[in-house]
Amino acid sequence: MSRYTLGIDTSNYATSLAVFDTAGEVVCAKKRFLPVKQGQLGLRQSDALFHHTAALPEMLAQLNTEFDLTQIQAVGVSQRPRPVEGSYMPCFLAGVNAAQAFALAKGIPLVYTTHQQGHAAAALFAAKGAELFHQKVLLFHISGGTTDLLLCDQVKNIQMLGTSTDLYAGQAVDRVGVKLGFDFPAGAMVSEMAAQCDETIKPRSSVKEMQCSLSGLENQCNALLASGQSPAYVCKYCLLCVADTVVKMTRAAQRQYPALPVVCAGGVMSSDVIRSWVQQRLPEVYFVPGQYSSDNAIGVAVLAAREAGLWQMGSPYPS
Repeated sequence: MSRYTLGIDTSNYATSLAVFDTAGEVVCAKKRFLPVKQGQLGLRQSDALFHHTAALPEMLAQLNTEFDLTQIQAVGVSQRPRPVEGSYMPCFLAGVNAAQAFALAKGIPLVYTTHQQGHAAAALFAAKGAELFHQKVLLFHISGGTTDLLLCDQVKNIQMLGTSTDLYAGQAVDRVGVKLGFDFPAGAMVSEMAAQCDETIKPRSSVKEMQCSLSGLENQCNALLASGQSPAYVCKYCLLCVADTVVKMTRAAQRQYPALPVVCAGGVMSSDVIRSWVQQRLPEVYFVPGQYSSDNAIGVAVLAAREAGLWQMGSPYPS
């Protein structure tokens, strides 16, 4: 029997909603990027909170035209960026307030989770249904605010194995894209531009075991542009440096945790350029479709179903 949950995520990049059917289907999903002025690299938290608060009623109304929201039996919401002490961003308050009001009005369970756990759940579900929720997984979460290699146990316990010691991958990509005149977030345009470059490129990455440094990547890209390299070449170089970083860090993790599945999540990992480079060298790594990889509320809705007891996960696949 189908049961339905609503997921809400209000990150520093996008307002996201999703409805999950415990029969194993994402019924519908909505996402609206926050408006960022040309040339800027993001929003102040107060501005992000304002835009989320303004967008949520309209987006919920749009969602209700595609699915009868009176059928929702539980609500999930991202309450903070990561499941670690001290993790906090005001932008998530917009989603929390909307979720609390919805759940209270309907008298249904409200499940609090985090943005990172939502990314993890969406990627694991897209990769192999419920199967990967039953075991430990190596999860690469790479976005504007993370370059994290994680040991993920059923999406309940997440241990940091490695990360960037300075700049995050998404920040490097966005800075290159904005310098080229692309809107923020610039990842999709950088990837599209990179695909136009047919030249063979040897990336330079700075990795020590499961730690990386990406602060030099922005400078390298600026130097390439100054030397006369084409925007397409520079975009491809930037993404391949990120991809090479993923490969090296993953191999280091596999030496310590052999035989564990490896899943990639986060907006940066939706790039075809990165996926192709990584899978040529690590064909066993799971990449998932863009709607499950970039910011979304799908994983939040999935976790709401599990934690509310609506999605019985005794078998490897939803039933």
